Amino acid sequence: MNTSIDPSFFSPGEVALIGAGPGDPELLTLKAVKYLRIADVVLVDDLVNPRILEHCHPKARMIHVGKRGGCHSTPQSFIEKIMVRAAVSGLKVVRLKGGDPLIFGRAGEEIEALQAQRIKVTVINGISAGLAGASAFGVSLTHRHHSPGVIFVTGHLKDEGSQPNWRALAESGMTLVIYMGLARAALIQQSLLNAGMSGLTPVGLIKSVTYPDEQLLRTHLSALCETIEARRLTIPAIMLIGDALEATRQLHHFSAAA
Repeated sequence: MNTSIDPSFFSPGEVALIGAGPGDPELLTLKAVKYLRIADVVLVDDLVNPRILEHCHPKARMIHVGKRGGCHSTPQSFIEKIMVRAAVSGLKVVRLKGGDPLIFGRAGEEIEALQAQRIKVTVINGISAGLAGASAFGVSLTHRHHSPGVIFVTGHLKDEGSQPNWRALAESGMTLVIYMGLARAALIQQSLLNAGMSGLTPVGLIKSVTYPDEQLLRTHLSALCETIEARRLTIPAIMLIGDALEATRQLHHFSAAA
């Protein structure tokens, strides 16, 4: 069997935005591995499991560009400048992001910056942390008896004036998957309660999803902040909020909260 790789799928001067998934290296796609194996330059986010980098070519240049909600991060403009410079030099460039590039991964900004320089861009999806969190809980985000849909929301607001329409979210009846929301848990909790969401609405908290130290906590909206404080939960963590979590109430592996 011929196991050699035909490198023609990845052109010199091309940038691939790759989703590394939530952490478990086995959740990386085969297509992502193909690109990583022949990339010349790899820009790596903080939330990428280092074991995934084992798929990179030994001579690839690794550039760590921290990106984590609520923490000091490499400026986005600087990351884009590095990608453009490397691609214009004729290198095969990978931008490796935790989760999926198209879900709170700033892929839109990067695609615009690269296309403005006539640089070819390929997006390779990864499993988003919110979906992995739902799997960890064993819950269908769109359980037909509990939720007509799912909404992905960021808790890491650009400014106070850019808050989501919490009333619309509360009234939607859909499962809310909130990324980067731990630092603003009090605001999220109060905003949803003020918007009319029941304090008994189930909430799932997932820390370090798919990692060996993964932690799952079940609580309800009125006890959200109390649970986070009592369990000393820290980032990275995902919130699932909605009646779809009712379907997991009988599962034995959850940590119950007041």
